[in-house]
Amino acid sequence: MSFAQRHLKRIYSFIYKTLVIAELEARKLRHDPTELFTRAVQPALWLLVFGQVFTRVRAIPTGNIPYIDFMTPGILAQSVLFIAIFYGIAIIWERDLGVVHKFLVSPTPRAALVLGKALSAGLRGLAQGFIIIVLALILRVHLNFNILALFGVAVAVILGSALFSTFSLIVACIVKTRERFMGIGQVLTMPLFFASNAIYPISIMPSWLKVVSHLNPLTYEVDILRRLMLLGGTSSYGVGVDLLVLILATGILVVIGAVMYPKVVV
Repeated sequence: MSFAQRHLKRIYSFIYKTLVIAELEARKLRHDPTELFTRAVQPALWLLVFGQVFTRVRAIPTGNIPYIDFMTPGILAQSVLFIAIFYGIAIIWERDLGVVHKFLVSPTPRAALVLGKALSAGLRGLAQGFIIIVLALILRVHLNFNILALFGVAVAVILGSALFSTFSLIVACIVKTRERFMGIGQVLTMPLFFASNAIYPISIMPSWLKVVSHLNPLTYEVDILRRLMLLGGTSSYGVGVDLLVLILATGILVVIGAVMYPKVVV
């Protein structure tokens, strides 16, 4: 067997094992689909209450689109964030049940374990995205149903879910207890959300918050969703830059997560 064939075989094996882990994690969702609907309550309230009230406020500069349209991609990104950021608690449960030990003694690469879990979080994000799009249609948000745009939205949701779920896994490997993890998760979600362009444009932020927003990966997820989801949607950075930031950030966190994953049992 040539070097190229061995290399391709390793790549195929890595992809296969990653998809097996993703399918294993997604199977949990099939057994308990009510989780999706309970987690959809909060974004629904944001759209139905906050969005309906603030769409009547003329002071927020959203350009030529209504405020409810402006905030819908932000609420989708928020939903993805809120689901993914608490994903790491499952790692602590698996450690306590001995599941992590079984994964670690298997021949599956650590990166495949982490990436597989990240992809399963992406499936949950897509399910949330479908619910939010249905709500947006009810609220008469001007959505873009171009096939390429919808595909781009799906990619952005999967990348955002993978990014924040992997970050969550890293936090779980550090804190190691459910109580501390839940406390840190609750501390992180709101700063990430409010220090982004999800519910107001960056232009009205104070200077220090603009700097934080530019460093916040959620900002780039909202930016690409706003460009692709809405008819006449605009992007502050460009779809290419948004995708590049999300891919690079996810890749870096997967590598760090692969290194940290065995330490969850220490």
